[in-house]
Amino acid sequence: MADHAQAPSGHSSGVEGTRRDFLYLTAASVGAFGAASAVWPFVSSMNPSKDVLALSSIEVDIGQVAEGQAITVKWRGKPVFIRHRTAAEIEQAVKDDSAEMKDPQKDEVRAQKPAFLVLVGVCTHLGCVPLGQKDAEPKGEFGGWYCPCHGSQYDTSGRIRKGPAPLNLEVPAYQYVSDTVVKIG
Repeated sequence: MADHAQAPSGHSSGVEGTRRDFLYLTAASVGAFGAASAVWPFVSSMNPSKDVLALSSIEVDIGQVAEGQAITVKWRGKPVFIRHRTAAEIEQAVKDDSAEMKDPQKDEVRAQKPAFLVLVGVCTHLGCVPLGQKDAEPKGEFGGWYCPCHGSQYDTSGRIRKGPAPLNLEVPAYQYVSDTVVKIG
């Protein structure tokens, strides 16, 4: 009689255990991949669509905006004021850097190029649109913008100088794509 050692019942040899571990890992990996593949379309559908992303930034040609002139464009449903400031407006804005303000900010932080000021045209008090973009509109005591709803007045750098508004007019994220084109957003 030959004496052969057998593995006790319920135990397998090392080779069979390795094979079983491999099968478990493979099945778990395939299951995880399948779950991820099933969930991905739902997660992807929550991303903004291409038309929404296109509206998140705009390019504006400011080459035709004459000195002293202001234009208004729409970005993300809000008016954006772009003013080509005169030398006197720039000089006054820099001079006012040291004035007492509710929300102190230097003009150089607010305007990437001193000649052009880009602001979200929404009063920081209650969300009104201030006047001052057109020559005939009141610009307030500081020559910038005036919100007739509650009397907030902004200077030529869009900083709050008088009235109930707590903050300066917002400077949106923008960059110059060229000397005459500004990309907002």
